[in-house]
Amino acid sequence: MDTEFPGIVLRPVGNFKTSSEYHYQTLKANVDMLKLIQLGLTFSDEDGNLPTGNDNKYCVWQFNFKEFNVNDDVFAQDSIELLRQCGIDFGKNSEKGIDALRFGELLMTSGVVLNDNVHWVTFHSGYDFGYLLKLLTCRTLPDSQTEFFELIKVFFPEIYDIKHLMKYCNSLHGGLNKLAELLRVERVGVCHQAGSDSLLTACTFRKLKQQYFSGSTEKYSGVLYGLGVENGQNTN
Repeated sequence: MDTEFPGIVLRPVGNFKTSSEYHYQTLKANVDMLKLIQLGLTFSDEDGNLPTGNDNKYCVWQFNFKEFNVNDDVFAQDSIELLRQCGIDFGKNSEKGIDALRFGELLMTSGVVLNDNVHWVTFHSGYDFGYLLKLLTCRTLPDSQTEFFELIKVFFPEIYDIKHLMKYCNSLHGGLNKLAELLRVERVGVCHQAGSDSLLTACTFRKLKQQYFSGSTEKYSGVLYGLGVENGQNTN
């Protein structure tokens, strides 16, 4: 899973007990104010096999939402310019994009969320899950990290953040593109479009498991890079 959003425009002011608490309050402030632009979902079985369409071609899903308006809404200039360069058409999204509220209703009843049998694979994904929670609950994010992770556990019972797993692989570093390059995973599609990024995330996770995690990865689940237990704070 991957999302595209209007960047980071707010930084909280005050005293924070831990760096993870500062990161969470930054996340909350921005997710509460800003609007989701794009969501990418790649589905596969435990062996990495992708679903196919009627033409037997592999399928990946990319959803463009209509709520973000580049003329009226707040955004980080560099983030929007990058998305433009990567082919996202904000005008077309506003005219023909998906209604986020309706999408949230359908996602809630789809069987994809609230399901112990669905494992979510992401890369450095605090913001991704923040926007998905906002979309599903139609509410602002919880005030505390503890409440945030309680909601995560309900909606997404099994999550893996590749950026967290990389801590246990001595030779690996960098962002998703760099990691894919190191593992010799080829991208299909355009960088910084959520569908392509979600597919690259899925393929990279599979290669990472094969090369660095011979046993179960279950003990690494439930942690988001930069938040909660990742930064030494127990959120349970």
